[in-house]
Amino acid sequence: MDRFTNPNDRTRNNHQLLPQVVQIKAGGAVNFIISGFHEPVIYGDGTQPGDINTNLVVPPPPVALIDDPANRMFRGIDPRPLSQDRVESVIFRKSGTYLVICGVQPHFVNDGMFGFVKVTGPDAD
Repeated sequence: MDRFTNPNDRTRNNHQLLPQVVQIKAGGAVNFIISGFHEPVIYGDGTQPGDINTNLVVPPPPVALIDDPANRMFRGIDPRPLSQDRVESVIFRKSGTYLVICGVQPHFVNDGMFGFVKVTGPDAD
């Protein structure tokens, strides 16, 4: 695919969160390298994909973004007016297992775009 000649073709993106499970130590960071039209949203320890209310959304255009605030600890910047490719970095200070989803509603609902960050070790100050 030649992204230079057609950089806004959102239908050609790969809708996966890779790797699906990441393990880091408390106080460490995860860099989300975002390629395409995606929004990382992180939910607190123990949250599961079925816990997310996908009917709570920031309305389109061009597409709805999930806006469930329950146990949400981070929401990436709104990808709609931005360049599709960017990096967002998140520090995890406490141990636990955190759910990461793509906040673009059809990516999470239809494509199962989610994963987990497992944070181990003593909590950072």
